[in-house]
Amino acid sequence: MPATPEPLVDVSGLTVSYRQGLGWHRVVEDVSFKVERGEVFGLVGESGCGKSTVALQLLGYRHAALRTDRGRISFDHQDVLRLARSELDHLRGAKVSFVPQNPTTALNPGIRVGAQIEEVLTAHGHSEVAERTRVLFGLVGLPEDLDFKRRYPHQLSGGQQQRVCIGMALACDPQFVVLDEPTTGLDVTTQEQIVELLIDLRARLSMSMLYVTHDLGLLSQLADRIGVMYAGRIVEVAPTAALFANPRHPYTRGLIGAIPRIDGRSGLPARPLRGLLQREALPKGCPFAPRCDYAMPKCFEEVQVLLNCGSRREVACWRLNDIIPLAADGEPVLAAMRSEPQDLLEAKSVTVVYGHGKRSFTALKDITLRVGKGETVALVGESGSGKSTLARAIAGLAVPAAGAIKLGSAALAGAVKRRTAEQRRLIQYVFQNPDASLNPRATIATSLARPFAFFYPERAVQAKARVMAALSDVRLDARYAERYPDQLSGGERQRIAIARALMAEPELLLCDEILSALDVSVQASIMALLQRLKSERGIAMLFISHDLAVVRLLADRIYVLFRGEVMEMGTRDQVFAAPFHPYTHALLEAAPAPLKARHPATRRRSEVPVGRSGCVYAGRCAWQIGSVCESEAPPWRETPEGLAIRCHHSLAELTQRAVWPHGGHNGK
Repeated sequence: MPATPEPLVDVSGLTVSYRQGLGWHRVVEDVSFKVERGEVFGLVGESGCGKSTVALQLLGYRHAALRTDRGRISFDHQDVLRLARSELDHLRGAKVSFVPQNPTTALNPGIRVGAQIEEVLTAHGHSEVAERTRVLFGLVGLPEDLDFKRRYPHQLSGGQQQRVCIGMALACDPQFVVLDEPTTGLDVTTQEQIVELLIDLRARLSMSMLYVTHDLGLLSQLADRIGVMYAGRIVEVAPTAALFANPRHPYTRGLIGAIPRIDGRSGLPARPLRGLLQREALPKGCPFAPRCDYAMPKCFEEVQVLLNCGSRREVACWRLNDIIPLAADGEPVLAAMRSEPQDLLEAKSVTVVYGHGKRSFTALKDITLRVGKGETVALVGESGSGKSTLARAIAGLAVPAAGAIKLGSAALAGAVKRRTAEQRRLIQYVFQNPDASLNPRATIATSLARPFAFFYPERAVQAKARVMAALSDVRLDARYAERYPDQLSGGERQRIAIARALMAEPELLLCDEILSALDVSVQASIMALLQRLKSERGIAMLFISHDLAVVRLLADRIYVLFRGEVMEMGTRDQVFAAPFHPYTHALLEAAPAPLKARHPATRRRSEVPVGRSGCVYAGRCAWQIGSVCESEAPPWRETPEGLAIRCHHSLAELTQRAVWPHGGHNGK
């Protein structure tokens, strides 16, 4: 028999602690895995499981508050943990490189993007850096001209910034690339482009990758094998197809069951993961035991090690043969559609312009929208489509240049400071990032009590009871009242942000990308919370998201926006069935799904803006007819059921062209 080739990366028994107060807190425990040459290995788990810590150790990262207790990381026969700083400087970039989660903070805002890549090449002794930089820009799908290289990071889109970071990582032809959540927060079309780029680069360069993420659906399209982490331990390792077909660890099963699906199985999981990861209360045995439906008494007391199950599969669970297949849970269902509700809010012909004179930019153009009482209306579209601008205009944070907004029968002033206290109370905003919207120096009780004191000064004696009730509404116990934001997980902070909005007893919640950076299990719990609030309290929501799978679960009606204009609007069932606007169809095709088959992109990739006299999607549209799309505004076309699409194509033609979902026609 031929000898088994040695892996490029071999992690064995890695154990890491962080300093916490006067002691040390264990964050990674006995982690072992291998990455073969040319293989993509995925590392997945909820926030706080230790996956990013493991990834950084592969680059020899040594923070002052970090301690490697034991273990070995072998990269091409070198022990990374024992290399001197000078040796690490030679290794990083040249043989092992890194792509960060947030390119905005990773790129130097004061250095042109071309110069930043040239700096890496110069540091590793490359000659002809200008020519190599030009080649790298072409390799990652960026313009190769000098003008683009001279741009600063803020002059690039989020997807272009991430491509620059990938180009920087590839500058010296490394053997191994570590990618830490490189698509988190990107819209689905940009995310799809980055994934396609990575698949192409892997095929052309035969490089190995470690891809760290909490997005299992996306990982299924990239990885050969996946390691699942929970509370610092790897609980399952398996080939990707086998992992999704038959997850053997209860935690893996829960993660896969929590993935919102845009095709096939759709709806909230029938058996979502129970509870949250609480590191301070972990048992001596299996860390997942407190949340596990299959736990036995000995699971709490005895550590479970990875058991070899054959076919390159390992599972740390004594009851791996008892795990019920996901299909046995039954099909979850979508939220029930509401009958036509009475209008709560109406925006009519709203236009928002940023800047003045020649530097002005029209962020929204002639938008008309309505939200009924107790209804969830979703705004979808890629970054820069105007979704958040519309929400800010409704909240009074962006003053419209034209148009009118009504709440009930009363007109709303453009600026929030000119609105009555009652109007401000009825509309509450839940921001995307709770870290930035919660006061880090105030306890949760103080943050929650403030809106109640502002809107109900005469009911001050009820404040404490209302705080406790709001915590209960979002399924948090009273102990959270005296905690500070940094003592909460991301999902808990988002629950607090929702609770704070509920303290005003609003009729409309503006939810701006509130799920975009959360793990799938936390997403599922927040979605269940929103559906319960809608059902029990009749709260209407304007739900902004680029995640169409989430939108399909929550929305009653959907507006699809592109470059500040509405492309399509209708009920949830109408928007997710043919006919589709070409942009809606592109969004649906780009949406990630577990083990989704990838096909060569058919859409056009032009970034050149067309004249505003024509369709704003012309130039990007795969179904573009010709010059008419660029020169004439498209008409609105409506079905008898009320679906409205703005396109030069007839509804019959749009229906015929639809190939979503599953490659079949008519979207049915």
